[in-house]
Amino acid sequence: MIEYHDREWGTPVHDDRKQFEFLILEGAQAGLSWRTVLHKREAYRAAFAGFDPHKVARFGSRDVRRLLGDAGIIRNRLKIGAAIKNARAFLALQEEFGTFDAYIWRFVGGKPKVNRWRSLREIPAKTSESDALSKDLKQRDFTFVGSTIVYAHMQATGLVNDHIVTCPRWKELRGKK
Repeated sequence: MIEYHDREWGTPVHDDRKQFEFLILEGAQAGLSWRTVLHKREAYRAAFAGFDPHKVARFGSRDVRRLLGDAGIIRNRLKIGAAIKNARAFLALQEEFGTFDAYIWRFVGGKPKVNRWRSLREIPAKTSESDALSKDLKQRDFTFVGSTIVYAHMQATGLVNDHIVTCPRWKELRGKK
């Protein structure tokens, strides 16, 4: 968890495949701890074709059965189905906007929103931006994208800097785009 925090969490992501990876992982995390999902990340990478949305979008019933039997991932039929459905929606979104990156960064004005939290208790579970993004994703046929899940995605991929101000990463990431 420390390595993930110190090297990855909150760093702005502009790579569509990495964005897709976090969408799958954040959806899988719903109702569970992030630690659980993070420990299964490599198994997810293998099970979901390296997080290639083109390949995942083509998954069918055989793939669903394979995934339900894979002890390395969270074997929840709804979450697995959501990952496949979201891959298809992700590709449609790329078709419309050119990249998922161009789409998602619009919700924070094209640059990370830098918050100035002094304690972990101040950090919200969702915001008006995550509400808007969640609503828009749902209208575009995404699932497992409630506002809380979407806000976790925004935090992880650096759309918002939610490190507390005393964390060295807050200052390090403050000027990154």
